[in-house]
Amino acid sequence: MGFAEEHVKWLEYHKNRRNGERLDRLKRGHGHGEQMFVERVWWPIFGHLEDLHPEYEVADWRGRPYFVDLVWKSGQVRLAIEIKGYGPHVQHTDRTRYRQELNRETYLQIAGYRVVAVPYDDLESVPELTISLFKSLLAPCLLKSADEESRQYTRLERDILRIASRTKGFIKPVDLVNGLGVNPRTVKKQMNSLCVKGKLRPVIARGSNRTCRYEYVHSLMDNELW
Repeated sequence: MGFAEEHVKWLEYHKNRRNGERLDRLKRGHGHGEQMFVERVWWPIFGHLEDLHPEYEVADWRGRPYFVDLVWKSGQVRLAIEIKGYGPHVQHTDRTRYRQELNRETYLQIAGYRVVAVPYDDLESVPELTISLFKSLLAPCLLKSADEESRQYTRLERDILRIASRTKGFIKPVDLVNGLGVNPRTVKKQMNSLCVKGKLRPVIARGSNRTCRYEYVHSLMDNELW
């Protein structure tokens, strides 16, 4: 089944699950820009529309309903996608509305969403650029390990990753020994394990072959760690 058929089927599925304002918003809000993104960017990457939600309702910091253009929910990952045209988002003729928009985006981040703004003009002229950027952004989510057990993290590994994420991306074993009160050999073993799992990368000291510190490899899936 091609995109046109899948898109109609996808919209009908979401319409049938809504009523009232949520249904009206879907009919009014899923416009040309959103459809262009789904067709020219999302479909070429995934080949399906599973886990993608149009005009997704969330509550803002005041508890009022707010509709995000598109939300992708896959496991623990929540991606909020906003299609932004030049006029309403750059000219800012309504300053109150503009402030509220920025506050909503910040609140979405607090609520656990990764917010991504997509320029409408790029969808028209250079959709391949948006595809490339999204592939890089979503790469950690698209890659699945052949051995699911190897992707599991011990409690100590999670503690190490939390500390690493708060230290500008680099960490030394001595930092963990002092911060966690763990035996140096245990720390080294856990850090080697995290290197195998792709979460840490050893950094070699200049002029030697010894590892002086480790670099934290961040990914979109890291919400699962916390």
